[in-house]
Amino acid sequence: MIKVVIIEDEAPAASKLKTLLGRHTEPVEVLAVLDSVEESAKWFRHFPAPDLIFMDVQLADGLSLEIFRQANLTAPVIFTTAYDQYMLQAFRNNGIEYLLKPLDETELHQALAKYSQLCRPKAEGAGWEDKFQQLLQSMQPAAYKERFLVKSGQQLYYVNTEDLACLYADGKLVFGLDFAGKKHVMEENLTVIEQQLSPKEFYRVSRHLVVHVKSVRRVHPWFSGRLKLDLQPAPGVDLEVSRDRVAGFKEWLGK
Repeated sequence: MIKVVIIEDEAPAASKLKTLLGRHTEPVEVLAVLDSVEESAKWFRHFPAPDLIFMDVQLADGLSLEIFRQANLTAPVIFTTAYDQYMLQAFRNNGIEYLLKPLDETELHQALAKYSQLCRPKAEGAGWEDKFQQLLQSMQPAAYKERFLVKSGQQLYYVNTEDLACLYADGKLVFGLDFAGKKHVMEENLTVIEQQLSPKEFYRVSRHLVVHVKSVRRVHPWFSGRLKLDLQPAPGVDLEVSRDRVAGFKEWLGK
């Protein structure tokens, strides 16, 4: 029997998760369904830790990651969220898996299988904490790139990463704009490039734009909960922060 707690502020999502858990080959007991940071922190201060926690990232009263600062969470966590920008923080806070909504039943069962493999005590007495640390070590990213090789005609040259003010997709091409205003054609797609950039210096504000913190001059409220950016230098593309990235962008910009 796996005893779990679900932290989810959307009732349909919580109900779907409970249904999927009920189909798992091993019995799963849901001890509680919590819908806020405040309620969750209070619950964990008064009740023993479950075997496993399912946690949405964005709750009605803030990011669920705040729970780790208000309560001593010792259980492994499977994050279930519609947002992909919190993945690194999730794995730094007991995360063993990161599932994007809408949840896929196969992926959920694979995550539970990972939990059993990593975290269930074995005969030799190895606890989940040791295995979790091994998992973290295996997931450590390579050093962030210090420069990118770019092509101009038949010639190759490099541009230092620290000199890039932003990177953006325009049609099928990806460009890097340096602080001097020069545009460089990048050889890889934006998702691949993003993974090679330091998250302290760069943030992906939309599907087509990654910005360097030093390029952000002003931030303006915009329509439908989005933000509008003033960048220096400014690329010739839309400079809106997607609504689902606003909270993460504010947190990143305020560090």
